[in-house]
Amino acid sequence: MTTVTDRTEDRWDDGFIARSRRAGETDTEDGGDGGDGGDDALVRAVSGAGSDGGKAPSPPPSPEGQALRTRLEALRQLVGLSRTRLDGKTLAEAGRVLDEAAARRGLSPQHTVVAIAGATGSGKSTLFNALAGVPISETGLRRPMTAAPIACSWSDGAAGLLDRLEIPGRLRRRPRETSEAGALRGMVLVDLPDLDSAVGAHREHVDRVLALVDAVVWVVDPEKYADAVLHERYLRPLAGHAEVTFVVLNQVDRLPGESADLVLDDLRRLLDDDGIALGEHDEPGATVLGLSALTGEGVGELRDLLAQFTQEKGAATRRISADVDRAALRLRPLYVADGHPGPEIGEAARAEFEDRLAEAVGAYAAGLAAERAWRRNAGKACGTPWLRLWRWYENRRAPRTLAGLAAMAVIGGRGPAAAEPPAEEEVTARQRVEQAVRTVADAAADGLPDAWAQAVRETAVRGAEQLPEALDEIAVTLGSAVAVPSVRPPRPAWWPAAVLAQAAMTLLQIYGGLWLVGQIAGVLEPRLLPPVLLMVAGIVGGPLVEWACSIAARGPARRYGQDAERRLRQAAAGCGRARVLEPVAAELLRYREVREQYATVSAGGTKLSTTRE
Repeated sequence: MTTVTDRTEDRWDDGFIARSRRAGETDTEDGGDGGDGGDDALVRAVSGAGSDGGKAPSPPPSPEGQALRTRLEALRQLVGLSRTRLDGKTLAEAGRVLDEAAARRGLSPQHTVVAIAGATGSGKSTLFNALAGVPISETGLRRPMTAAPIACSWSDGAAGLLDRLEIPGRLRRRPRETSEAGALRGMVLVDLPDLDSAVGAHREHVDRVLALVDAVVWVVDPEKYADAVLHERYLRPLAGHAEVTFVVLNQVDRLPGESADLVLDDLRRLLDDDGIALGEHDEPGATVLGLSALTGEGVGELRDLLAQFTQEKGAATRRISADVDRAALRLRPLYVADGHPGPEIGEAARAEFEDRLAEAVGAYAAGLAAERAWRRNAGKACGTPWLRLWRWYENRRAPRTLAGLAAMAVIGGRGPAAAEPPAEEEVTARQRVEQAVRTVADAAADGLPDAWAQAVRETAVRGAEQLPEALDEIAVTLGSAVAVPSVRPPRPAWWPAAVLAQAAMTLLQIYGGLWLVGQIAGVLEPRLLPPVLLMVAGIVGGPLVEWACSIAARGPARRYGQDAERRLRQAAAGCGRARVLEPVAAELLRYREVREQYATVSAGGTKLSTTRE
């Protein structure tokens, strides 16, 4: 024994040998120290010596590889853009897919890692040994027999892949060198513990390795092919990996007559119920076949299928693509709202938001005040002197009353009303602003997935924190300037003519009055009719001129008020855009970017539109 071991160690520089086991002989889980069955029974261990360590030069990428690279880059961008909007647990699966894809793509593309998985007593270790051509994995009636993954590689250069699977060197084997073994060159076969083992560590080995291999051969037997653990925990969640899935019904030699075909048909039905596409009629999908690892029936067919599968060198790409598909399917509710092509702030929502802000700053009232101010100035310029004198007298007389004193205090800025608006009005204005923000945020978030809708609403609320104070400042500064302008409003071209006409009416009244007084004093010749007519013409003409001017002033006054209202409305709208609409639009732009990236990630599925129809 020692001599054979020493010679093999000198040859392979690692000293790990798998020996054939004598019938009825028990061994340890790593291959043991059983008896020697001759050189033909020796199985060389996998070694990194003289190999590339699992990192062979990559061949030119295939179209599938190019498409996968694009999808992985889009998934990386998707995770980066979403990291501040979604919690880490939500993106953990996508991050794991990216990490595992990067790790696998950095290792040998010339090798295909295939795992053999199955339940207790399904005969997966027997099938593993039949494919290897020599007993590597221990078989027998004792359960469980396989306690840790055992690997068999048909060529050098797989050390990096096996390191990734955390398979120690003592459990790495080489098959018997035969003519059939050459067809499987490039394949790495891994025998897994029982997936329904009572030992928790065994199930952990299964779950860990299944997440890393390129393909899986599921071995079932006629008694447990419908086992709920197999279908619900493994096959159904991995339904999207059909192209890298083989389902083998073992022990068909135990089924008499046509029973094997009936069981295979029922197995295909169960797989269809699991959502696994079956590769029939030259369509891509899972491969289903029956065999007997004990008698060798059907093993050659499986070996040929695995050889063809390995030589295609596309299993790793298909596996990673399936992982990306599954991650995209899980992320879909976070990025896609069914029936909604894409979000934006509609013109109607913008207009309603600006109207509410204008209402909050009192733009309409300020426009009316500016209109009244223009008409008041027109009345002062075009009114009769006697009426203006009477108004001056009333203004001088008004402070003598309590109401007048209060009004003068407000105008002069000495009263409490000038210091701050009534509390009820302030609350109402703040409520209007908050309602406007909620309305526009709801309109922008309409149809978004919950996470992004919440992000849009939070962005709107953050932007509106100081919006009422900013609108109050606009209302105080610009609103008061509009209502009581510091400079006189521009006068129309007809205004000087109206002033001259009013002055002429006044002069007629004065001239007629002086003429009449001169006649009464006896200075002038008594002629009562002419001075009376002049006075009546002036008295009647003055109000007529004032009335005509008031009619003519309606249009300019209204335009002046509308212009004042527009300036205040634009100021409020600009404040709202800067604080609320633009941040919300930026958030929607970020969502559209991630939606486009998600559309790239989920390429091959339902095509997503990123614009509103």
